This record gives sequence, structure tokens and C-alpha cells, in this order.
Amino acid sequence: MTLASPQPSHTATDEVRDVLLASPAGWRDQVVALSGEIHRDPELAFTEHRAAARVAAVLHDAGFTVRVGAFGLDTAVDATFGKGDITVAICAEYDALPGIGHACGHNIIAAAGVGAVIALAGVAETLGIRVKLLGTPAEEHGGGKILMLEAGAWDDVDFSLMVHGGPGPDLRCADVRTQAVARFDVSFHGLPGHAGGPSPEALNAANAATVGLVALGLLRQHLPDGVRANAFVAEGGEATNIIPSSTRVRVEVRADTLEAVDHARRRVLACFEGGAISTGCSWSWEQAEPTYADVVQNPVLAHAWDRNLSALGRSPQPHTGPPGGSTDMGNVSRAVPSIHPLIAVQGCSSAPHTPEFTGDAIGPAADHAVVDGALAMALTTADAVAHLRARQVPGGGQKF
Repeated sequence: MTLASPQPSHTATDEVRDVLLASPAGWRDQVVALSGEIHRDPELAFTEHRAAARVAAVLHDAGFTVRVGAFGLDTAVDATFGKGDITVAICAEYDALPGIGHACGHNIIAAAGVGAVIALAGVAETLGIRVKLLGTPAEEHGGGKILMLEAGAWDDVDFSLMVHGGPGPDLRCADVRTQAVARFDVSFHGLPGHAGGPSPEALNAANAATVGLVALGLLRQHLPDGVRANAFVAEGGEATNIIPSSTRVRVEVRADTLEAVDHARRRVLACFEGGAISTGCSWSWEQAEPTYADVVQNPVLAHAWDRNLSALGRSPQPHTGPPGGSTDMGNVSRAVPSIHPLIAVQGCSSAPHTPEFTGDAIGPAADHAVVDGALAMALTTADAVAHLRARQVPGGGQKF
């Protein structure tokens, strides 16, 4: 399926919109409670067993066919409703951050996703659609969506949506840009020695890591704007009187595009190769987790999102700033038409990934973002389906 028009040529009927707009009466309390439960009980990547079970329980009660432990991941959820010829997948994230809990508001994401699919279940037969909720673990680290994508989670999907809560004003969807990111490990191997005396035969793996990190620090001055490279020593020795024979450095490279990440990674790896050469150590590198692509916002879905968010009384603002953050939804957006908009936690000015935002991710403003985010995704889905029906091609297929 390809996207051809920047604006949907058709929108959902008034009847469908009225049903969706009235639907929160049936699910608001449940999804707000779900957001609070996930927020109060944070779980890290690939260990979100209780969050996945909570999401599954709400959807089971709503009549969905639910599977926990889907697509090879113990904490992934696959929940479906309806038998239509168009399938929409809405994503629910629920992993937290170490030490600061839900400082990225994934409780909002999960609850909004659940609210959206329950709302859509009420019009699934009318629209002729199949509604799919994908509970996607390990967004912060681990690339859960990428692993699920490779396992076929989106193979039967025509388009996909999710929404992320954040500070500041609501932004136009097309202006919400993310960076690509690669995370990898560099390992050095040498020969041990006694640090309390001459060790001419030793090959110091810690020195190799130090030289590589100093070279990386010097390289930063020469990286293009928007490219970030960070690293820390994950393994660096066991005792002060032993010259370490092995070390490991965890590295992260971010840039606006996958191509820029690949170019920067080659330059960063050259820094660590220099550390190996200068110390006589051997070295190797391996990917620590899947590489996240930058998000491609689908123009049809993005335009529909902005219009529906405005209809709910919000005002999406233009944004010309640089891309921020990274998400494995970027990889999904390159496989199927997708959007990853932001919705404002109104009155919040704290930065994500801080303890202050953990506090802002719960309460009346966050609950309002959950409900509006769910409704905007449901309304956008209905508009997208109307657009696809209007553009039906010979042979029964549809395309944007």
C-alpha cells in the first residue's frame, strides 16, 4: 500500500463520528484506571508482565481475542476484533525507565491505545475493518517493535498508529520528527599483567578503551549538526592491581536519518580501532540492540490526525525545531503507512526522562491526554478507512 495524497479525499460519516465521540462513556473510567495502574507499577524492557496482563484483561472484557506472549516476546500482546478487509494496528507501549519509572509517559500511550481500539470496536462492523492492538514491549531499549515486525506482527496490517504524550503545546503531526539511533558494543582483548610492577608483556584493554573514548571526544567537534555520539565503559576491569585483559564500551550514535547514523558509526568505530592499534589489543564490535529508524509520518494520516485533534478542541501548532528522541515506531513507519504524533499533557513543562515528568504523566491533565489521544486515533482511523474505500482500485485492493 502506498500513500499518494497529502490530504484524505473523504472522511468518516457523521453517524460513525457521533458513535466514536460518544464512546468514552463506555471506556473512559477503565482506560484512565489502566493508565494509573501501569504508572504506579513500572516495569523495564521485556519484563512488563503485569502491564501486558492488565492491557490484555481490559481488552478481553471488551470482547477482543487476546494473546499474551505474541510474536516470540513474552510481554507482547496481540488483540483483535472484527473481520473486515482493512486492518488497522494501534500500538500500546508500557515499558518504564530505570530508577524514574514512567518518565516517558508510556502509561499514557498504553491507555490511549486501549481506548482507541475499544472505541473502534463499536464501529468495526459498520466500517468493515479488523481492529488490532499490538502491545509492544521494550521501546526505551531493546526495539520490541522491530523484533515484532520481523516476526510478522504487521504483515496483515494496512496502516498503524500510536500517540505519545509530552510537554508543551500540541504539534502538527507532520512536524513531529525523530532521530535514528544505533547502539552497539565495542570489545577489546589483550593480555593481563600485574599492575604493581613492570608488565612488558601485558596488553592493557583498559588503555585501548581510554584511547578510543578520547578519540571519540575529539571527533565530536567534527560531526555534523544533529549527530550525537555517546559512550560509557560497561566492563573495564576487576581490580586495581590487575591490568585488564578485556573491556567493553557501550556506544550510541543518533542522527536525523539512518544514512547519517551509518556514516557516523563508521567514523566512531575508527576511533576505537585506533585504541586497539595503539595498545596492541584486538577488538570487535556487535550491535547491542536493533537500530531504530527515523519516523516517516504518513501525510494522509497526519492530516486527518491534525483535523481530528482540532475537532476535539485542541490546536496543533507548527514546529520547525530539530528532530528529538528516537523510537522503534520509525521502523514500523517504513513498513506500513503510520503516524507517531504527540499529544500535550496540558500545563506540563517538564522534560521527558526526568523525575518531574514522571509526576506529570499521571493526574487530570494526563488523563485528558489519554482520552483525547484515544478519540483522535479512532477518528483518524475512520477517516483513513473512508479514504481507502473511496480510492478502491480494480481487483478489490485499496491504497492511500
